[in-house]
Formats: sequence, structure tokens, C-alpha cells
Amino acid sequence: MNKKFTIPGVVQGDRTGVALASPPVHLPGLLTFEAAARYLNFARAAAELGVTPTAVSRTIKAVEAQLNVRLFNRTTRSVSLTEAGASLNSKLAPALALIRSSLSETLLATDQPSGTVRVNTSYVAYRMFIEPHIEAFLATFPLIQVEISLDNVLGDIVNTGFDIGIRMGKKVQNDMVALQLGPLQKRIVVAAPNYFHGRQEPKSIDALLKHDCIRQRYSVGGRWFEWKFDARGQTVQIEVQGRLLFDEMRSVVDAAVRGHGIGFVFEDFAKQELASGQLRQILKQHNGMDDAFHLYYPHRKHMPGKLRAFIDFMLNANAA
Repeated sequence: MNKKFTIPGVVQGDRTGVALASPPVHLPGLLTFEAAARYLNFARAAAELGVTPTAVSRTIKAVEAQLNVRLFNRTTRSVSLTEAGASLNSKLAPALALIRSSLSETLLATDQPSGTVRVNTSYVAYRMFIEPHIEAFLATFPLIQVEISLDNVLGDIVNTGFDIGIRMGKKVQNDMVALQLGPLQKRIVVAAPNYFHGRQEPKSIDALLKHDCIRQRYSVGGRWFEWKFDARGQTVQIEVQGRLLFDEMRSVVDAAVRGHGIGFVFEDFAKQELASGQLRQILKQHNGMDDAFHLYYPHRKHMPGKLRAFIDFMLNANAA
């Protein structure tokens, strides 16, 4: 049988002066309400709580029945707080945040932080900065789970339930902390040896205009990666042409390995293919410099131990 958590205190009495006892409410019910109010989405709240959306809906109905008030307006397309729900959430959310921060402080004082760290990152950043060190991290912190989501969209990590984001540059929301992860990225021109069977290798930047170049967007429908080069202290940009276009650098590298064209990629990202001879660098006298990747997370007074452990470990492992 579930134990009940009774909110202590009394509410305003009736005209006879008799104090009315606060209604008993399950603590899990309050936690479920707060998560649903934060996301205004039962499915996202369910994912955070580790239950099904149906379970969230049933719990919310039970809380509403116990309080005898509707907390949410629900349709097939949207969820919103009622006036009573908004009032309850304005008082409940800070109280639960204080409880969570107190627990986080306790975890910070332990040698074994625990919990799940949710990371949103591009595949390129994952392969370069996380994948080489994730095994060592998990071995060092056996009580921490790492959930990783890969995409190329710079989204709101808080509203999507993530603890940390990794993206190139540090153009993030004002309430975020951005820390450089690794060095500035060097772009190089690469191609497979068999691409030049029957073709002449370019010896100058302009000669790339005569070749099939594999182009890339930053994201679906986003702007193109610019082919910019540092040439004797000056920046030279060309508009290359090619029949293959991707929104992911790993696809550019794979296509170049298969001899489908010339790619312009991060040197560190293609180092395995370069080392194996699947790709070779051309136009070695010219390269492009791009921004560094940054790890970013919400500014908070008390950082959970699991989050601090992940950030410190990955920053140290990728120190330039």
C-alpha cells in the first residue's frame, strides 16, 4: 500500500473559526504534477519519471480528485494549466527545487555521484570528444548512467529534458554556461586515392572548381558549410560544386572514402580514415580554421554531483 505524504498546516477556517485540515496527497502525485506542469506534455513528464504517459494521466486525475479541483485543461492536441493548477505550481515548484538542490548538495559530498546524465550533441562532437573517453568515464563512476541523443539542431536543452549540450561555438541562451571543449577545429581537403583514377589532383584552391566536391549543410534546411581557406594570411572562399549534399559530416567522410568526391572536413574527425589510408589530405598548404566545440549547461547555484563529474571528466580528457 502506498504511503501518503500529508502537507502540514491548515487552510483558512470557515466563519465558525474552525480550521480545515489540508487534504492528504501522495508525494509521487506532487512530483508527477510538477513534471507535467513544467513540460505541459504528459509524454515528456513520463519519460523523465520513468513511467508511461497513461500512468501520468491517471496520477494527475487522482491528485485532482483528492484536491477536488481541475489542475490541467487537456485536449487531444495540448495541455495547459488551469488557474488553480498555475497557482499550485507557483508554490510547489520552488519547494521541490529546494528539495532537489539539498539532495544534490548531499551527492556532491559523496565520493560516488549517481543518476542519469542526459547529453544532447551532434554525432561529430560525440565521436571526437565523448566516444573515446566514455568507457573510462563509466568505469570511474559506476553509479552514473549516460543517455546520449544525437542531432544537429541547437535546441533548448532544458525544455527537452537534457542536462548538457555540445555544439560548435558558444552562441547559446543567456542563462547557459559555455565551456570550450577541445581546440579550435582545423578543416582540411580530403579524398580517396581511387578518386583520382583518371583525374588530375588539384594543386590550387581554384582547381577545386573542376572537381566533384561533397557539400554539407549545418542542419536540415540550414546554411552550407563554407569552403574558406587561410592563404598567406588572407581568407579565400570558393563556391564549390558537386552532386552529393549532406547535413552530417560522417556522411561526407563516408562518401569521400568511397571515391564519390572531395570533402572538406575536420582533421580530427577524419583522423582514423587518414591513418588507415582510406583518405589522404590534398592541398596540404591550405586549410581552414573553424570555431571550437563548447559544452554548455544551465546556470545553477547547486550543480548535481553527476553533472559535475561528467563535465570535469570530459573537459580534462579533452584538454588541448
